Amino acid sequence: MTAGGYQKGRLRREDIISAAFEVYREFGYHGSSLREVAKRAGITHAGLLYYFPTKEALLAAVLERRDAEDTEREKLDIQPGMELLRHLIALAEFNVAHRGIVEVYARLAAEAVAPDHPAHDYFIRHYRIARESAVATFKALAESGELRPGVDPEAAAVTFIAMEDGLQVQWLTQPDEIDLVGSLRFFLQNLLTIPID
Repeated sequence: MTAGGYQKGRLRREDIISAAFEVYREFGYHGSSLREVAKRAGITHAGLLYYFPTKEALLAAVLERRDAEDTEREKLDIQPGMELLRHLIALAEFNVAHRGIVEVYARLAAEAVAPDHPAHDYFIRHYRIARESAVATFKALAESGELRPGVDPEAAAVTFIAMEDGLQVQWLTQPDEIDLVGSLRFFLQNLLTIPID
């Protein structure tokens, strides 16, 4: 295949992932079909199957793209500590401005609690990585004196992740009444000895 052919294939693949994202946002994973994704991407069903032979493979690509974009845009691969918390707040601010991302994540996370859901293992890994990162961050803050005395880093980490996801669902339900970013800041500020900003 020529370099131009590879580029065209890569762009087509990205178009399919974008179309899938929109279909998942509207119908959830179980309510979606590859035929609808193909239609939105402007290709045939057979053409879509060339790139993603199963519905599960397409779901994995959507989730992987979301994680990669978040990590790159918000620089989430930095060392644990206060700067990482600030980047997580920035991610929440981005999400508030891009409701569709939050809708897809919340819908898939809820569906994936079922052990037979194709994204179940993804979310197990996702939450494990998120907890490990948050625990490392709160431990680093404790060591630097930036975490209030008596705050358990592991409990703070689990609660912070639950707070993030729970606030997203509340915000999706009542966006005019829930200040997602402000609530996260409030929670974190009560754990810290220095300002989060």
